Amino acid sequence: MTFELTHVALLCLAYLLLIFGIATITERGWLPRWITEHPVTYILSLGIFASAWAFYGVIDLAFQFGYGALAYYLGTGALFLFAPVALEPITELARRHQVHSLADLLVFRYHSHGIGALTTLCMLLGILPLMALQIQAIADTMHILTVSRDPAIPAVGTGLTFKDLMALTYCGILALFTILFGSNRERHRGLITAMAFESLLKVFALCAVGLAAVYGVFDGFSGLEQWLERNPENLALLHSPIRDGASHTLLLVFVATAVTMPHIFHMGVAENPILRNTRTVTWAFPLFLLFLALPIFPILWAGFELSVPLPAQYFTLGVPILAESHSLTILAFIGGLSASTGAMVVITLALSTMVMNHWLLPFLRLRRRQDIYSQLLWLRRLVIAALFLGGYLFYWMLDNRQSLFHLALVAFIETLQFLPGIFAIVFWMRGNRRGVIAGLSAGTLVWGIGLLIPMLTGLEEIAVPFGDGSLSVGMSHWSEITLISLGLNTLIFIGVSLLTRQSEDETYSAELCAADELSHPVRQALDVHSAAEFKTRLAKPLGKVTASREVDIALRQLGLAITERRPYALRRLRDQLEANLSGLMGIHVAGEIMDNHLPYKLAEARDTVDINLIENRLSQYRSHLTGMAAELNNLRLYHRKTLQELPMAVCSLGRDKEILMWNRAMSRLTHISAEDVLGSHLDDLAQPWCDLLLNFSEGEDEHLYRHEIALGGRPHWISLHKAAIEGPVTGRRAQQPGFAKEEYDQVILLEDVTETQLLEQELIHSERLASVGRLAAGVAHEIGNPITGIACLCQNLRYESDNPEILETAEQILSQTDRVSRIVQSLVSYSHSGQNKKSAFEAVVLRECAQEAIALLSLQKDKNQVVFDNRIADNAIIAGDLQQMIQVFINLLSNARDASEEEGRVMLESQEDEDNITITVTDEGEGIAPEHIDQILEPFFTTKDPGEGTGLGLAMVYSIVDDHGGSLDVISPANPSTQRGAQIVIKLPRHLNSMLPDNLVRTHTDATDKAD
Repeated sequence: MTFELTHVALLCLAYLLLIFGIATITERGWLPRWITEHPVTYILSLGIFASAWAFYGVIDLAFQFGYGALAYYLGTGALFLFAPVALEPITELARRHQVHSLADLLVFRYHSHGIGALTTLCMLLGILPLMALQIQAIADTMHILTVSRDPAIPAVGTGLTFKDLMALTYCGILALFTILFGSNRERHRGLITAMAFESLLKVFALCAVGLAAVYGVFDGFSGLEQWLERNPENLALLHSPIRDGASHTLLLVFVATAVTMPHIFHMGVAENPILRNTRTVTWAFPLFLLFLALPIFPILWAGFELSVPLPAQYFTLGVPILAESHSLTILAFIGGLSASTGAMVVITLALSTMVMNHWLLPFLRLRRRQDIYSQLLWLRRLVIAALFLGGYLFYWMLDNRQSLFHLALVAFIETLQFLPGIFAIVFWMRGNRRGVIAGLSAGTLVWGIGLLIPMLTGLEEIAVPFGDGSLSVGMSHWSEITLISLGLNTLIFIGVSLLTRQSEDETYSAELCAADELSHPVRQALDVHSAAEFKTRLAKPLGKVTASREVDIALRQLGLAITERRPYALRRLRDQLEANLSGLMGIHVAGEIMDNHLPYKLAEARDTVDINLIENRLSQYRSHLTGMAAELNNLRLYHRKTLQELPMAVCSLGRDKEILMWNRAMSRLTHISAEDVLGSHLDDLAQPWCDLLLNFSEGEDEHLYRHEIALGGRPHWISLHKAAIEGPVTGRRAQQPGFAKEEYDQVILLEDVTETQLLEQELIHSERLASVGRLAAGVAHEIGNPITGIACLCQNLRYESDNPEILETAEQILSQTDRVSRIVQSLVSYSHSGQNKKSAFEAVVLRECAQEAIALLSLQKDKNQVVFDNRIADNAIIAGDLQQMIQVFINLLSNARDASEEEGRVMLESQEDEDNITITVTDEGEGIAPEHIDQILEPFFTTKDPGEGTGLGLAMVYSIVDDHGGSLDVISPANPSTQRGAQIVIKLPRHLNSMLPDNLVRTHTDATDKAD
C-alpha cells in the first residue's frame, strides 16, 4: 500500500490546521465553556504524557520486556492513584506561589538561583532525546507510507534525505503553532482544548488498530486464544523478561515521569487547575492509561502473525498497512502524528519557560521605557524557535541510529535524577541546596558518560583513567547506569545535606513547603502604607506603565481597591504581585524585584503569627482535613463562633496594633464591618473609635468605666476592658534561661452602658422632680397666706388714702403680689401635675382651647404684639382636662410670643391619623440653641432675663402632656433654609368620638359645656 508524498503532506497540513482551528475557536470563545472547562477536557489534556513513544515505542518495549512494558502505565497510574499524597502537596504549592516550571519549584524550595540554572541545563540535555524521538517517529512513518510498496525505514547513515526536509518543515509549522497559541502570558485555553482533542484522537486511533488486530487478524478473542495456544513462544516472550532485574528498574523510571517530566508538570500545574480536584484525577487519568495499554499486546501479536517487515516499534502502522485498510492506516498515521505534535508543543513551552526564567532574564536588562510584555513575548518566541531547531539538530545528529525505546529511556533516566530533590520538597525539610546541586551534578555526570555520549558517538567502552581496565557504557547497560546514577545522586544529596547547614532563608522556604504546613503563619511588616505606593515602588524596575498594570491586575484578582491601606491586605497584594511576576519573569527575577523594592521588615519576621492568614488557609483546606486535624479545626470553629456571637463587643490586636479579630457585636456597636477593618491598624479606624481604642490600648489602665463619646450627635457611654496575651515563642530563644515570653497580642472588650446611664439619669431626674414638687407644695402653702394678707392691706390702702404717692405705691405692691401669686400658682399647678385621674377626662376641642389662650394673651398689651394663626382642625378632639390644656396653650403661645419679633407670626397647626392628633406651635424667632434643647424641659431652666420667667412653663407643659398619654418634641431651627424659628410638636391620643362628622362633634361639645 503506497501513498503519494503530496497526499501525506496534505494530510499532515490538514491535521495541523485542524489543531490550529480548535485552538483558535476556543480562544475566541466560540466553543461552549462547559466543554473547554469540563474536567474531562483537562484530564485529556494531560494525555500529552503519552507521546509518540506511547503510540509506537511501547510496542517495542512490550517486545523486549513482555509484561514488563506495563510498568510504563502502572508506574504513572500508581502515582496519580495516590495523587492526594504524592502530587497534591506539590501542585498546591506550585499553584499558591505561581510556580510555572520544575526549575522554579526547586528554586523556591531551596532558595538558590544556581539550582534553577543547573536544573534548566540538565532538563534540556535530558529532553533533547525525547524531542528527537517525536521528530524521528514522524519522519519514519512518513517514509514508510511514501517511499515503497513494502513498509520499511531508511538505513542508517544515508545523510540528509527528503524525509528529513519534511521533518524540518513539520517542525517549522509546529513552532509557528506553539508561538501563536502558547507564547503569551495568559493561561492557554485554546492549547488545553487542542491537546485534549489530540489525546482523544490518539486513544481512538490506538484502540481502533487494536480492535482491527483482534477481529481483523485473529477473527476475535477466541481466535487470538487459539493462536497463542499454537504459538506458546509468544506467551513465553511475555513472561520470561519479567524475571530480569531491568524490568524492575523500568518501574522505578516510569514512576518518576509524572513528576519529573517538564511537559507533564507544565500541563498539570502551569496550565491546568484539574490537579486541585484530586478525587477526579485519581481514577480518571489511570482509566485513560488503561485505554492506552489495552491494544498493546494484540498489536504486537498481530505484527508477528502478519510478519510485518518493520521493527516492532512501528507495528501500530505496519498492521493496518498489511491488512490493506487505507482508512485505518491513515487513522494510525494521524494518531502517531497527534501524539508527537502534542508532546513537542508542550515540551517546548515548558523548556522555554525554564530557559527564559533561569538563563536569559537574570542576565538580560529589559528596556523599561518600552513595553515589557512585548519584549518578553518576542524573547519567548525566539526561545521556542531555537528549541525546535535544537531538537531537530539533535535528531539529525543521531541519524536514525537509535530506536524510539532507547531515545525515550535516555530522557526518562535523566529526568529521574530530579526525583530526590523533588521528594525532599515536601517530605524532607533537612535537604538543602548544596545537597541538591552536588547530587544532581553527580547523577547527570554518570548519565552523560554512560548513556548520552555513547548515544552520540557510538562508544561502548570508556577507558578508566587509572589501571588497565575499561568501563562498559551504552544502552546495553542502561539498567546498571540508571541505578548507579540515581543511587549516587541520592547518597550525595543526603550526605551533603546532613553535613552542611541550611541558610535562614532556606529554612524558611523549607517550612513553607513542609507537608504538614498549611502555610507559614509569620506576620511580617511592610514599609508601604497604601496600594497606590506599590505603583511608585515598582515603576523603577518595571516602568510606570507595566508597574501600574501589574498592580491593577493583582488588585482585581484580590478584589481590593487602589485606596486600600490595611496591612494585611497590603501583604496579600505583595504576595500576589510576586506570584504574578514569577509567572511573567520567573521566580528568580520576581524575587529580586520584590526584595529590593518592596521588602518585608524583619522586626516581626519570626515571632508574630499571622492570624488572618491562618484563618484564610484553614477555610480553604477545610474539606481536605481529616482525623485529628478535622477535629481540631471543628474545635477552632466552635470557639471562633462563640467569640463572633458573643453579645459583648470584642476585638483583638497584634503587637503592632493590627486588628486581628472583630466580632459581630463590635460591628453593630461601631457600624464598621469586619471585612472593612480586619488586617488594618487602629490608626485607620474612624473617629471616635480610633482615639478611644488607641489610647486605651496604650494606656496602663486595664479598665475604663463609662467613658462618654459622641455618636450621631448624641452622647454614648462605653466601658472598656483589656487583657494581654502571651506570645507562643518557641525554639532556642524559649529555651534560654531567664527568657520571658513576650506579650504581643491584646484583647479588648467594649460594653455599651448608654441605656444604663440614661436610666440612672432618668431616675435621678424623676427624684429631682419629686423633690421639686414637694418643695413647690410647701412653698405655695407657706407663701400663699402672707401674700393674700398683703394684697388685702394694699386694696384697703387704695380706698383709705387719696395721696397719689401712696396710691402708686399700693399699685406697685399689688402688681408684685400678683406676680408672686402667679409664681405660687405655677408651683401649685406643677406640684399637682400627674395626679389627675384619666377617668375624669372629658372630650376637649383643642382649637377652642387654643383660641381661649389666644384671647387671654391678647389682653397683655405690654407684651410683643404678634399674629396668632390658629389652623387647628375643628375635629381635633382629645380626652383630657380642659383647664390643663388651656394652660398648655397659654405657656406655649406665651413663649412663642416672647421669642418672636414685633408683628411676628405664630402658627398653630394640626395633623391627625387614626390614633393620634399632632399639634405644632411654630414661631419665627431666633430659635433654640442646640446645647439648650435637652435642658429646656428641666424645671427652673430659662433663657429669659432674670425676673422675666420662672423656668416652669415648659416643664409644666411636658408634665401635663405626659399625664394625657402624649409626647412632646422640640425642633430648632423650624425653617432649615433661614435657620430661624422653633417648633413645639405635641402628639396626643385622639378621643374616640372625634371620628364623628363635624355637626355631631359640635353637638357633643355643646352638651359637654352645658353639663359643666
